[in-house]
Amino acid sequence: MLRPTAIQVTPQKEYFLDIIFNNGEKRRFDVRPYIRGEWYGELGEPDYFRQVKTDGFTVVWPHGQDICPDELYDLSTEI
Repeated sequence: MLRPTAIQVTPQKEYFLDIIFNNGEKRRFDVRPYIRGEWYGELGEPDYFRQVKTDGFTVVWPHGQDICPDELYDLSTEI
């Protein structure tokens, strides 16, 4: 069975994302564990973090950072 995919994302305070999946579920994902290192460290800049979008599959940022859609779903909580 395929995992649901992200169709809408809204950045929240404290580096959380509210995500609507294609199955209708609304879930909250904590990005804080990912904000480290050269590649994902840029997500720690609040203005950049808020530029998150969906590509119809997962969440992405302008410079190419993304998060595996399985992780988005499995590690998020219902809201």
